[in-house]
Amino acid sequence: MAPTDPGITRDQPTPPVPSAPADSAALGPTPADAFDALYVGLATALFRQTYLLTGRRNLAKESVERAFEQAWQRWPEVAVDRDPAGWVRAAAYEYAMSPWHRLRRAHRHPDPQSAADPGSRALLDALLDLPPAYRRTLVLHDGVGLGLPDTAAETEASTAAAAGRLVTARAAVTERMPESATPLSPDEESALLHEQLGTLAHAQPVAALLTPHAVRTSSENKARLWTQAAIALTAVIVGLAGVTMVTAPPRYEAPPSPAEQVEGVPPRGGPQRLTTQDLEMQRKLDDELVHGPARLVPEVR
Repeated sequence: MAPTDPGITRDQPTPPVPSAPADSAALGPTPADAFDALYVGLATALFRQTYLLTGRRNLAKESVERAFEQAWQRWPEVAVDRDPAGWVRAAAYEYAMSPWHRLRRAHRHPDPQSAADPGSRALLDALLDLPPAYRRTLVLHDGVGLGLPDTAAETEASTAAAAGRLVTARAAVTERMPESATPLSPDEESALLHEQLGTLAHAQPVAALLTPHAVRTSSENKARLWTQAAIALTAVIVGLAGVTMVTAPPRYEAPPSPAEQVEGVPPRGGPQRLTTQDLEMQRKLDDELVHGPARLVPEVR
């Protein structure tokens, strides 16, 4: 199948351009020039692709800009990649289809669709009802125009698994389309879906994407912010370690063992307890000493 729509089909990757020395700019474009060329040639098509994956224009715009920010941060790696456009596309798809977006109120529900084109609305609903891996496989193969091996590689699946996902996704989508009553061959289904996906993607106005310079500036600011945060965190850890070293005792002192009840120890020694008679005699003697005669005469018995 030969792609015919450059806005949604296979992107035209910009060949990697090595960084030119600062004093010899005339030898070739600078890294910023190469990045800007890739952004200008890819951003619009990538926005439409991510919209097909999510049904949310703001999320598609955010995904494209974030993917290019990551690409600029790793530009030495991306510039020499076999397919720089594929690198950026994979990053945008991964971010756009992250399940964490369901927790964000702004991206919890797809954008409302116009009632003027029920066919496009049905196609988008059918796409969004597919599992993420099946949706991504269908968009890459029938929408972007990648071959099955490249689709399998980008979705991190085997060729057989990608083919199974593609067949299942096509059947689920075409079943809900008006043209499903007419039996079609696999090539005809692919061509029909390619045309319908392109029409659906172009029906949505492209969001106001940032300029390449703004994307590079935002990427550099975020990288600088993360670097400063990492330095600050390292300084805090080093400071806490220094305080611990100063305030910690010089040697280890084992804590005292908790008290335990000891059995089998004899009772404590000492005088025996006084009996009742002993206590009576003690009381009597105390009384006699205080109130009795000056001298006690023993009784003769």
